[in-house]
Parts: sequence; structure tokens; C-alpha cells
Amino acid sequence: MSSLKVAKALNNNVIIGMHPEHDEVVVIGKGIGFNRRAGDLMPLDSVEKLFILKSHEEQEQYKRLLPELDEKLIEVIGEVLHLVQLQAKKPLNEHILIALTDHIAFSINRHKQGITIHNPFLYETREIYPQEYKMAEQAVALIRDKMNVDLGEDEIGFVALHIYSAMTNQHISEVRKDSRLIADMVQVVETTLDYRIPLQSLDYSRLLTHLRFAIERVRRGEIVQEIYRLDKLLNEEYPEMYMLAWKLTKIMEKRLRKPVYPAEVSYLTMHLQRLSQRKEQGEQQTVIKPE
Repeated sequence: MSSLKVAKALNNNVIIGMHPEHDEVVVIGKGIGFNRRAGDLMPLDSVEKLFILKSHEEQEQYKRLLPELDEKLIEVIGEVLHLVQLQAKKPLNEHILIALTDHIAFSINRHKQGITIHNPFLYETREIYPQEYKMAEQAVALIRDKMNVDLGEDEIGFVALHIYSAMTNQHISEVRKDSRLIADMVQVVETTLDYRIPLQSLDYSRLLTHLRFAIERVRRGEIVQEIYRLDKLLNEEYPEMYMLAWKLTKIMEKRLRKPVYPAEVSYLTMHLQRLSQRKEQGEQQTVIKPE
């Protein structure tokens, strides 16, 4: 039976161990470090929450972070990450151990001080990253139940972005930039159309989803096949929406610093034309007809 050798017990709930395949790892569990000494062996099948930190720099960051944290919080975050790992069904970027630990600890301190931070992208996050949002809901509920601290709905959105970051190997700063970019583009659409898109509408959800996947395609450099006849037809039939779509792709190019293939303009034009029609239908319904 393979075993993990204890390198150092950082506190009662965390040990640094030497794994037979992954070298230095972090093991989290209630009381797992109690009375453990360097050189002790632990059967691998008894280890439930194991996190690999391949980067020496990140190992040191985590070790520096731990003394500032409540041991119960460390245990709870271990449970949160275990929950996420089980549902993700694929390896998470190792940085989530540090990033999420630091973020949640800071959020709890803010909560105790009565400081609330509004999440301006909460609705967009829920729509764009539904799977990650559900995991974040469970994580915040777990923290509430175990720590008696309700971080609130705004925090669910922030945690969801960290989870998405770990699942896609995309740095959290890039994920936040994408959320801001989507929100800014939606604002451009609403201002140009002079139309407040209903948040709960299917059209709003479709627009957010389209913008998200467009950004992901641009980041990957994915070639989108251009359909010349469709592009020409849309430009002729819906020139205003076509120009708005072109404007949005130029915003993407500038913010992402990557080229956007012309076909994206055609696909986006169709979404925008649907919104324009919804606006016209709404205006017609509000007109009072004479008796």
C-alpha cells in the first residue's frame, strides 16, 4: 500500500507531505496534523483532501498564509475545495488553494467589521457561469453552517469566478476582466438601442452567453468560418445592428488585444436584431390606441 510521508505538520488541520508521485503536497483535514511528526507515514487511501502545489513559490505563499488563519476556517476551506473537486470531475488549477483561502479569509474579516462590497457583475456571473455559481452557493452555505458567517449573495458571485478560474486554468484577473468586458458591451448595446433589456429574459441570457463564448473563441484564437453571403445579407438588411455588432467586436479586439474574425459580426448581428425587434414589440404594446 502506497504511503505519504509527513514532511511537516503546519497545525492541527494541515500537514505538508511527500507524495510518491507528486513530491510535496498539502493535506487538509480535521485533526490530521495532531501529534504528527516529520517522517511519519500515512496510507494514501486514508487521505481525503490532498492538494498539489507544484510551484515552490506557491508552497511558500501558502505556508506564510496559514499562521494568519483560524484552524476551523482552514478545515472548512478544505471541505469547500473537496466539494468543488468532486463536482468539477477534472483537476483544478492548484492556485485555487491559495487564492480562495486568501479571498474567503479576507471576506470573513470584512464581514466581521461590517464592511460590505457590492458585486456589480452578480447577475452576469450567475447567467454566464451557472455550474460554477451553483458550486459557489454550496460553498458559501457550507461556510455559513460551519463558521456561523453569512457572506451573502454578492460573495457567491466572487467565489464562482475563483472556481471558474481554477476549472479553466485562467487567472482570476483575466476572468474578472472578461466579466467587466461583457457588462460593458451589454451597456453599449442598451445605450445604442435605448432599451433596458429585461434581466430575467431569455434574450438577455442568450446575449450574455453569446458574448462569453465569443470572448473564449477570441482568446483561443479559434477560426470562425466566414459566410460571405450571410454577412452581405445582414449588412444590407440590418445596417444599424450590423454596425453595432462591428463596434462590439472592435471593443473586444482592443480589450483582449487579439483579432476578432469578421464572422463574429454576422452572428452577433442576429442576436442584436432580435433585441431590436423585442424593443419595437414592447413599444407597440405600450401605445394607447384611441377608442
